[in-house]
Amino acid sequence: MFKLFSKKEENTNDFAAVVSGKIIPLTAVNDDVFSKGMMGTGVAIVPDDDVIVAPCAGEVTMLFPTLHAFGMKNEDGVEILVHIGIDTVNKQGVGFKKFVDAGTTVHRGDKIIRMNSYDLKQEGYDLTTMMIFPGCEKKMSFTTDGYAKKGKTIVAEYKKEGE
Repeated sequence: MFKLFSKKEENTNDFAAVVSGKIIPLTAVNDDVFSKGMMGTGVAIVPDDDVIVAPCAGEVTMLFPTLHAFGMKNEDGVEILVHIGIDTVNKQGVGFKKFVDAGTTVHRGDKIIRMNSYDLKQEGYDLTTMMIFPGCEKKMSFTTDGYAKKGKTIVAEYKKEGE
């Protein structure tokens, strides 16, 4: 009976949107490094929100000092790179605030970074946010259109062995 009231377990083989906004295919990103898949497969979101959240339960494995990107590893060992905007590394962390450090264990939907989208857009930055799976050996499927709600809308998944 107590299971009725417990929090629903997250699937370890799916990834929710890291930010709310319009989902676009990676090929539509205005940067060849991402659109040509040089860093791996994935999906992108044109954000309408300032808060970037964890796409899954796992560990934050790296947080760039400039706070424009972070890496995670889910419980199955799948790595994901979240890259906020194009050329935002040039801001050297200005306009970004972190909520976690590398080594932190997080759950889907936990706050990772807040960006000041108003100021960044005023300076001409494209804030399209990429969710990349570098070197992923699993067959991934992606949602490539529609509207994503951060921490809720599943935008990437893979089948587990035996499914």
